[in-house]
Amino acid sequence: MSRTHVDGLCVLPLAVERDGFELRRRGQLVCRALGLEGHELVRVVTVLSEVGRDLLGAPGLRVDLHVASPLREPELFRARFTWSGPRVPGREALAAAERLLDHCAYEASSEGHALTVGQRLPASQEGPGQRAERARAALRDSGDLSMAEELRTQNRQLLRALEESRAQQEELQRLNAELEETNKGVVALYSELSAELEETNTGVVALYAELEDKTRQLRLASEAKTRFWANVSHELRAPVNSVIALARLLLAPGADPLTEEQRQQMSLIAGSGSTLLALVEELLDVAKAESGRLEPHLVPTDPRTLLHQLRGTLRGMARDGVRLDIPDVEDVPELVTDEVMLTRILRNVLSNGLKFTTAGEVRLTVAAEERAGRPWFVFTTTDTGIGIPSDQQDRVFEEFYQVLGTHQRGQPGTGLGLPYARRLTSLLGGVLTLTSEPGAGTSVRVEIPACHDLSSPDAQPGGTGGARTGSLVVVDDDPTFVELLRPVLGRVARKVTEVSVSSRAVDVIRAERPDAVLIDLAMPAPDGYVLLQVLARDPETAHIPVVVLTSTDPGDVDRSRLTHARAVLGKTHLTPERIALALALDPAGPDPTPPAETGGRHTSGGATP
Repeated sequence: MSRTHVDGLCVLPLAVERDGFELRRRGQLVCRALGLEGHELVRVVTVLSEVGRDLLGAPGLRVDLHVASPLREPELFRARFTWSGPRVPGREALAAAERLLDHCAYEASSEGHALTVGQRLPASQEGPGQRAERARAALRDSGDLSMAEELRTQNRQLLRALEESRAQQEELQRLNAELEETNKGVVALYSELSAELEETNTGVVALYAELEDKTRQLRLASEAKTRFWANVSHELRAPVNSVIALARLLLAPGADPLTEEQRQQMSLIAGSGSTLLALVEELLDVAKAESGRLEPHLVPTDPRTLLHQLRGTLRGMARDGVRLDIPDVEDVPELVTDEVMLTRILRNVLSNGLKFTTAGEVRLTVAAEERAGRPWFVFTTTDTGIGIPSDQQDRVFEEFYQVLGTHQRGQPGTGLGLPYARRLTSLLGGVLTLTSEPGAGTSVRVEIPACHDLSSPDAQPGGTGGARTGSLVVVDDDPTFVELLRPVLGRVARKVTEVSVSSRAVDVIRAERPDAVLIDLAMPAPDGYVLLQVLARDPETAHIPVVVLTSTDPGDVDRSRLTHARAVLGKTHLTPERIALALALDPAGPDPTPPAETGGRHTSGGATP
């Protein structure tokens, strides 16, 4: 059973040139009857004429015009040329048929040749065979061939084609003119923007050079300040030690007897000398921390002994009507830290509370917490003192800054206590935070890790103790910094993937699925802030811990955009221990705001608990 239904229209032999005109005339009649008009009619008639003229003279040449209805396909008007002998269609005729019509097929066999050309008919609501019947009727009513009428018809078609071609050419010229005008405007705008951009770039280059020069000057000034502190502190320490030693010799039991007034005066000299020596020691430590030479000396520390010493040292500082409450502790984890640094931290914080509390109490509480499988100590100092205004709570961590206000005038101090305590806390791998309300008192929270692994042969102060995470991804466009950071990260993670182009960072993190990510804030777009937001919104990456690296001044860091970060670490003096502590944070901790150290040129943010 055939899958194509064929309705024959007519069969025309092609023997002489007149038969070619008849084929053209019948092709026009059939096309109009089948619904082919305009360009489609011209293409069909042109192909029929070209193929008929090319094959004219071939033995037994004839053409069969019919309508083919393939199953589930549009109907076709087809012309099938058949002939015998060695004659084959010309290349130009075949090329014209293939280019102008929807169907062209040539067959050759020992019995003869066949060339079939066809054109799809437009869709119609008529049933199968109705259009073919209309075409047969048109052929019956067409009458005899008139050569003059045929030539007139061809001339009319040619004129219409020429008019259409001219109209299209005029429209094309108009469009070209509009396009040329638009291009002139685009070129002018491009030239203007290029000039503005070049001028802007010149200004940016000049500004960048000026900033580089200012940065160099600030660095030199900071280094000179640090050297000045260190040199002056060293020069002061020797005479101060001499003053204290001489005062003690005069007060010793075996010395020449002194009057009561002389003994009291010598006691004041010895006490003032001890205070001055403590200040000099603090200045030395600040200078060492500025230059990166202050390192913690980790030893097993007894919290009970430490707190007992604090009670004895600070009891005399409490005013009348102020109670100092430093508790005894029991059943606490082992504490491995720098005992001297921790003592100085707590002494500075407690002495600040005693200095500005005129009634009530200054209380120290000690708690042990488990975070990510590791014990931490939390020392919290609360007082009922005058408090600190909210607009100055950040500035109290600036070196030598003292809170303004008549209620604090006349209070002794240099403004080094809190900045010094925070810097030491950071060196111990912890964080110091402050909350206060004027008239209601101040609370200072010191959090440090409880234990460093001292049993491992590789464990050194500031090291990771041999514990390493699985994999890290570092996103930073500074190759020099990455080169310096590479050996440090090698002690923290088994695998480190470096990404220098921030736009590729998210794809790399999704592919690597690391245990943690280190991101620099200052990079070409997208910067670290944007990457944090993208990672936080993506379900595939939202759970991955992120630690921010920055060389920016802490006051310029937008904390509100860093809520997804576990910690903020300064690029200066990064150690494996600090990175390991930051990566071991407990995400369920109480304070989600990533802290960063303030009050100094070098910044080193602690781990957020």
